Amino acid sequence: MLDLVLSLLVLAAFALIAGAVVLFRRGYRKQALWMGAAALVALMNVGIWTIPDSEGRSPVNSVPDPGTGES
Repeated sequence: MLDLVLSLLVLAAFALIAGAVVLFRRGYRKQALWMGAAALVALMNVGIWTIPDSEGRSPVNSVPDPGTGES
């Protein structure tokens, strides 16, 4: 389930970036900046959840499986 959420978050970030580019070209600079910032925050959250630490563990691997309760 978490894989689906992270995938949707990445797609939403790409949509935010595309929308920010469109708004920037139309002259809505402030709104485009905020959309870009929201996309950056979304991508950083995905990175935090998926990039492993120095010991090779990532938070996404430590979430228990809802069906079994085991990680």
